[in-house]
Amino acid sequence: MKQYAVLTAMMLSVASAMAQETYENARLMEDELNGTARYVGMGGAMDALGADISTISSNPAGIGMFRHSMISTSFGMVSQEDGKNFRTGSKTNASFDQLGFVYSYRSGKTSFVNLGFNYHKSRNFDYVLSAAGALDGKSSQNGLSFVKGIGANDAQGVSTFLFDSYTGNGTAWWTSQLDNLYYNAMIVDKDGVTPYWSAASGFGMMRANTGYIGEYDINLSGNINNRVYLGLTVGIHDVHYKGISEYTEDIVNSAQQAAGRLTIEDDRQITGQGVDVKVGIIFRPIESSPFRVGLSVATPTFYKLKSQNTTRLFNALDPSLGYEPFSPNYVAKSTYDFKMYTPWKFGLSLGHTIDNFIALGAGFEYADYGSIDTRTITEEYYDTWSDTYRTDSESDREMNRHTEETLKGVATLKLGAEVKLDPKMAIRFGYNYLSPMYKETGSKDFDLDSYGTNCSSATDYTNWLETHRFTCGIGFRFDKFNLDVAYQYSTRKGEFHPFQNAWGDYNYIEDGNKVTEQIDITSPTVNVSNKRHQLLLTLGYTF
Repeated sequence: MKQYAVLTAMMLSVASAMAQETYENARLMEDELNGTARYVGMGGAMDALGADISTISSNPAGIGMFRHSMISTSFGMVSQEDGKNFRTGSKTNASFDQLGFVYSYRSGKTSFVNLGFNYHKSRNFDYVLSAAGALDGKSSQNGLSFVKGIGANDAQGVSTFLFDSYTGNGTAWWTSQLDNLYYNAMIVDKDGVTPYWSAASGFGMMRANTGYIGEYDINLSGNINNRVYLGLTVGIHDVHYKGISEYTEDIVNSAQQAAGRLTIEDDRQITGQGVDVKVGIIFRPIESSPFRVGLSVATPTFYKLKSQNTTRLFNALDPSLGYEPFSPNYVAKSTYDFKMYTPWKFGLSLGHTIDNFIALGAGFEYADYGSIDTRTITEEYYDTWSDTYRTDSESDREMNRHTEETLKGVATLKLGAEVKLDPKMAIRFGYNYLSPMYKETGSKDFDLDSYGTNCSSATDYTNWLETHRFTCGIGFRFDKFNLDVAYQYSTRKGEFHPFQNAWGDYNYIEDGNKVTEQIDITSPTVNVSNKRHQLLLTLGYTF
């Protein structure tokens, strides 16, 4: 029988998983190329060209270039090329993408004041991830929970998971919802005498993300003598995210015999609202030239969010090999509110027209995602003066430090062109490049003293690489009506990890002798991708 003593220096690597946590927060950050078919067909490179309702959220001054009032709506289909239907997730989905109007008022001979409103889907979460691979027969997800228990030392330096000198029983200070499941199900033994974990020979992951972020923008803009254009937009963001996953491991015993399967099912929802402000300017440096320069700045989006998740553990281990079956299957739940402030965003754009037949656009945007501010709510109260409920919060320093170590600044390049074949028909082409958001060394850190870690219910993470978007489109005009169609193909690759690496030594006494064992939890890397097709239709009316 083993009696456990002091843990020697344990070293753990870093990474991330679910809400109020770096990787899950990053999932909410990624703006997509979406809006009207004309805007998408030109790769979004219209920030200096303007006169399209979708510029309301990228450069608000673009609305100031309207000279007539208009209304438009956009919808279409999105399909994942490399996807598989799973649970609530489908590889092909219909999408309602945009609805807006601009009211234009002439304030002078060559000056206008415009008021605009637009809804667009800034983020479509529909995506099914599928990954599988071999494990080394020494590592597993539940092994990671065992390592975390070993790392929980009391003031005397004795591991409280392995042995409690006061009660003679094993106890644990758990840092995640998932650890509690393993602990209570005795997959990680809790009797203080024979703790162990089960290694695995392989794993499989299926995850379906659904939902969207809807952005509602209100704009005031105008132009001065058709030379300088100014705009201000206030945006309200509405978050509806759902994710369901099944993670399985093929368990092996110490003799590397197949011992059955463990399955973790996780069901998470994130909802909430945010607000931001965007300002922009477009100007023509040379009065006689149509060449334009655009500048824009967007404040952080100030989000208040709620995370709810339910995690279930299913045991299908072989009792003939000494594994204890259990019933019913274990369930853990958590609900909590938090705040998150996104980074500032800066934009520079160029636009030029040739004889009213050719329009060329280019744009550059930058946002430092390492500066995301995840915040813990410290107090909620009713304010009698404003007749509203208010919340106070403070920065989650541990999680923000991890975010800074994991994420980096993202540069977005937008290029686009439109050619009018005749006054009633135009063709468009565009391209987007987004640099990687994740650092090469980015990974998860389950040892953070953070609510985001404590409520985590999955161990996997993906470091996505750069994104490429290719677009084209065609537009028709019939008197005051317009019909536009766009196609977008986006592709990016990523590196999926089922859990993070962990290693170190721990000591125990067996039959009166000190024994040191090396713990080495090694995670494989699986290459994954997200290749997506979008077909978009816009109907508009000018009056």
